[in-house]
Amino acid sequence: MKKPDGRDQAFQFNYWLEESNMQTNLSNQTTKDNLQEQKRQQIIQSWYEPALRTLEGLLEVRKQNLRDQKRDENNAAVKRDEFMYALSVQHRMPIFHAGQIISSLYRAKRIRYLGSTFIQLNEGGDA
Repeated sequence: MKKPDGRDQAFQFNYWLEESNMQTNLSNQTTKDNLQEQKRQQIIQSWYEPALRTLEGLLEVRKQNLRDQKRDENNAAVKRDEFMYALSVQHRMPIFHAGQIISSLYRAKRIRYLGSTFIQLNEGGDA
């Protein structure tokens, strides 16, 4: 629609109304996108506890191996790929979703990386 030139009041109103509707539609879409993002975050966060239990189980095996070797069990860590695979198998989720959960756990400071490969629980399980 072309811009009004100031002569026709009805035309100006229709132009304003159309522009207003476009802004409202953009606003509604932004709100809808924000709600979808919040819902996605809630779904991911609902997997924190099951994922941390899975990680604790994997770490317990590592700790036992270190105890058997009379080494410091605080050095126990799990490979990221192994953790993703365990989440995928134990909870029947796609690897992609397991990766998203792990990344979210890291952003929430519930886990930490040793280098780019190994994962440990943060002290006390959360920060």
